[in-house]
Amino acid sequence: MAITDPSMASSWSPLGPGQSSQLSFCPSLDAIKLEEARMLLSGMDYSRTTCQDEDGDTILHIYTAKGLRECAFAAAERLRDVGRLDAKEHKGKTALLVAVTANQPEIVQDLLSLGADINACDVKGQTALHLAAHYGFPGVLQAILSRRPVVNLEARNFEGMTPLHCAAISHGVTMKALSTTGLADVNLQTKAAEKLSCVQMLLSEGASLLSQEIKSNKTVLHLAVKEGNIDLVRYLLRIPLPNMKDFVNMKAHGHTALHMAAGLHGNPHQEEILQLLLSRGADPSIRNLENDQPAHLLQSGLQGEQVSCPSVPLVQLLFSSRVTR
Repeated sequence: MAITDPSMASSWSPLGPGQSSQLSFCPSLDAIKLEEARMLLSGMDYSRTTCQDEDGDTILHIYTAKGLRECAFAAAERLRDVGRLDAKEHKGKTALLVAVTANQPEIVQDLLSLGADINACDVKGQTALHLAAHYGFPGVLQAILSRRPVVNLEARNFEGMTPLHCAAISHGVTMKALSTTGLADVNLQTKAAEKLSCVQMLLSEGASLLSQEIKSNKTVLHLAVKEGNIDLVRYLLRIPLPNMKDFVNMKAHGHTALHMAAGLHGNPHQEEILQLLLSRGADPSIRNLENDQPAHLLQSGLQGEQVSCPSVPLVQLLFSSRVTR
């Protein structure tokens, strides 16, 4: 039985009459281990199971960080009953946020079923969604998104970023590391795929492509283009938006994505990114705050001439709009 109303959590028990240990919302919760965990906690000093240590950790934080699921569930029940399920440690993390960073999707789901605050944030303003997106944990992200519409997809951390921005930036970091180490790094390849899936999951659940960072006004497209993240650029520009042209031409402090692509000097994906943007309606005549069109920002010399090769008509369009100053 999945609890969708947190108010039901106080009266719900995973071992109710007629229930098996294989629960629909948490199929691997072991009923015997859970009972043992409850007995263990009942034998402890009351303050130990409900209070916080010098770092602000409760026993729930500790069990969660160690991935001790049944112990965490029993501790969560105890803290829920005294109204301390969302107690925060010294970095502002609730047990739910610790479960996210520890990549424990089952514990995340358990805590949410018991009424943990899904939109609680740490000292950096990061919610469970921000953290799952940043670390690239698809299983955890899915557990959180299953609580829609309670979870706030557009929550901002203290840097002014939504979870989607965090996912895009994190994917870019991994792609850059992959380009440095080479495609032979299977672990990085796997992590890049997981992080891209997090971007996809957020978008499929309704995260806004048009959301802009508060500090820089960048959208996810700006973020992807600025880092030369060709995989993410390809994915974003394949999304069938009715207002794709408006999306592509959005400005971040005066710069369109096309301006940023023109500034990717030496990046092996510059030409393809320019072509992709132009093919999706990027306007090469738009000027930034310095009155530059994208063509003015292209590298000079041989590299710039190669980018404007006549065999690439879309990039020629970029140059055809350039005015001489």
